[in-house]
Amino acid sequence: MPAPEARDADFALLKETVRDAGALAMRFYMTDHKQWSKAHDNTPVTEADIAVNDLLHARLGGARPDYGWLSEETEDDSSRLTQSLVWVVDPIDGTRAFAKGRPHFVISVALVEEGRPVLGVLFNPATDEFFEARLGGGAFLNSKPIRVSDCNIIEGCRMVAFAPMFKHPAWPEPWPEMEISDRNSVAYRIALVASGEADATLALNGKSDWDLAAADIILHEAGGRMTAHDGTVFFYNRTSTRHPSLLAAGPALYDKLFAKVGAIKLPPRRP
Repeated sequence: MPAPEARDADFALLKETVRDAGALAMRFYMTDHKQWSKAHDNTPVTEADIAVNDLLHARLGGARPDYGWLSEETEDDSSRLTQSLVWVVDPIDGTRAFAKGRPHFVISVALVEEGRPVLGVLFNPATDEFFEARLGGGAFLNSKPIRVSDCNIIEGCRMVAFAPMFKHPAWPEPWPEMEISDRNSVAYRIALVASGEADATLALNGKSDWDLAAADIILHEAGGRMTAHDGTVFFYNRTSTRHPSLLAAGPALYDKLFAKVGAIKLPPRRP
C-alpha cells in the first residue's frame, strides 16, 4: 500500500490532469468535430474522446509508469492484471450527449487498488461540476462536501434512469410514480445521486469498469450504496471489465429498491 504522501501526490496529479483534460474537451464541444462509430459495437466516438484519452494517458501514465492503465479508448493490455494500482479511465463518459452539444457528460478517472477505487474524479467541464473523493476522505463537489439524500420511499423519488424500463410488461408489480430524468453518462447519473440532486439510479443493462469506478468511490464516500442490481459488489481491473447492471442510492432507498429488483434474473451477458 502506498504511503499517505504518495496517495496525496497521486490525488493532486489526478485532479490537475482531469481539469486540463476538461479544458481540452471544451475546445471540441459545440464545434464541428469528427465523429464515427466503433467497429466492434457501433457505439459513437469523437476526436475529442481520443484527444482527451491521449492527454490523460501521457500525463498520468508518464508520471506513474509503474501503474496499470485501463481506458475505454485504449486497446486493452492484459499487463494491467499484474498491477496492484491501475488508472481506470473514460475520457468522455456520455459521448452521445457531448456529440449533440448536451451538457450531460463527464471525464471519469479512478485509481483502483487491488480491485477497488481509492481515488476518483468526475469532471463535467460544460457545467463546471468537479466531483472528487478519496478513500476515507469524504466526497466533494467544487470543494464542498456532498451527501446522498435521505429519501426512503420509492414513490415520488428522483430517479435518474431510462424511463421506459419502468413500464416494461415483465415487471410483476407496477412501479409507483417517480420523478424520472435521464442522463447519457452513467457516471454523471451516479454523481447526481452522490450530491443529493437525485435520489437513485438504476440500470438493468451492462456497464463497464470505466463507467463505474470513479463514480463508485464518490457515491460511497457520500454515504450511498452502489452494487449490481442483485447486490453484487463491483470489483475492477479483472479479466472481464463488464458488469451486468447498476443500483445506486442512499442506504434506506437502496434497501427499498433492492427488495424490488434484487431477485430479477437478467439474460446472460455477452462476452
